[in-house]
Amino acid sequence: MGKRVYNFSAGPSMLPVDVMKEAADKMLDYEGAGMSVMEMSHRSGPFEKIIRDAEANLRDLLEIPEDYDVLFVQGGATLIFAMIPLNLMTNSAKADYLVTGQWAEKAYQEATKFGDARIAASSKEQKFSYIPKIPASEFRSDADYVHITWNNTIYGSKFPFVPDVGGLTLVTDMSSSILSEKVDVSKFGCIYAGAQKNIGPAGLSIIIIKKDLVGHAREGIPTYLDFDTHAKNGSLYNTPPAWSIYIAGEVFKHLKKLGGIEQIEKINKDKAAKLYGYIDSSSLYTAPVAVEDRSLMNVVFVTGSEDLDKQFVSEAKTEGLVQLNGHRSIGGMRASIYNAMPVEGVEKLIDFMKGFEERNK
Repeated sequence: MGKRVYNFSAGPSMLPVDVMKEAADKMLDYEGAGMSVMEMSHRSGPFEKIIRDAEANLRDLLEIPEDYDVLFVQGGATLIFAMIPLNLMTNSAKADYLVTGQWAEKAYQEATKFGDARIAASSKEQKFSYIPKIPASEFRSDADYVHITWNNTIYGSKFPFVPDVGGLTLVTDMSSSILSEKVDVSKFGCIYAGAQKNIGPAGLSIIIIKKDLVGHAREGIPTYLDFDTHAKNGSLYNTPPAWSIYIAGEVFKHLKKLGGIEQIEKINKDKAAKLYGYIDSSSLYTAPVAVEDRSLMNVVFVTGSEDLDKQFVSEAKTEGLVQLNGHRSIGGMRASIYNAMPVEGVEKLIDFMKGFEERNK
């Protein structure tokens, strides 16, 4: 086997090595079935157990209340941008969006196709470098929901608080932060996430939604886009992304073995503190995000020179530190340090950054 690199990609991202080794061992014969999970009927006993165990372990990790459904669906968060208004913007047909990054903006734009979606607050005027703090009175009292994007993958910010929405339904995209820190699920009507950052392979999304919000989709929407379709069929209405669900389930078991979300959050805060601490002490690098709103998962930084940024990414790659280029829309560098990124990877990155700074004074 070739030497593995430290993959700082924003997604698809690193997966726990132990999980991949376990999956490789069972690739041709899963638990005596004589076949791979990739070949297995989703109606079979072994797969029924895989998906039910995955749900149970996710519920345990996130302490999901009983009055919430957990749905495993195909596609990514981009598909759910449309599912949300189709299922939830069905009373007043109004929804308020907090736009704190490119993905939040895309979610908002999708919602405008289905009703009166409004930007309640935005940090676009300062290049999404902070999270707006607005009172509950700023939201329309008859809005069907308020939508936020919990972690800003591209610009490197996150919500450090759950916004007060005055009793309205709060919906959040947690694609790039789910399972990284403790959250009180009961404060949200719906949490959704694409898998390819902290959960498993691309192709799977997870929707955690309060049961009383299911079953109110607008008439005439495609069957697959109705939350009720998946809730009534235990996420097995059609062939689900079986392999991705299997790996997700193994990741959930792995996280529980590590000590659960409380321990994961502690590790993530330690990794982020080390990296931000070095950046803040450096005379070369800066992190252009309000300190109180910095992401734990996506650390964005620049040197102030586009040429030097490109040189940094190129030289880092030769040291086995890959995918450190910032998003194509903003450039610079971005180190995505999701759950599967070991502390050693962050330490190696810091060592490289120190050497690069010395060489480029």
